[in-house]
Amino acid sequence: MDRVYDHLVTLLADKFEVDPDRIRATATLGELDLDSLAVVELYVTLQEEWRVPLDDSAASADVTVTDVARAVTALLGTADPAPRREAAQ
Repeated sequence: MDRVYDHLVTLLADKFEVDPDRIRATATLGELDLDSLAVVELYVTLQEEWRVPLDDSAASADVTVTDVARAVTALLGTADPAPRREAAQ
């Protein structure tokens, strides 16, 4: 899960312009000032980058950074491929 978590932190900081000092494992997406549209965009981005069927209908400002990382990790199963970099650009 560490690889997914680390990538998620980078994505939040780079794409969603969240101050890295504010990103904690227990922080909710709402606490990081992501509105509902940004939360769905985050989920869609993660789906594309990790090639997993992440359920964006479950996207909520109440989920924590760890919750999101765990969801992606669970969908990856034992394989932990690197995210597609071209999707992030």
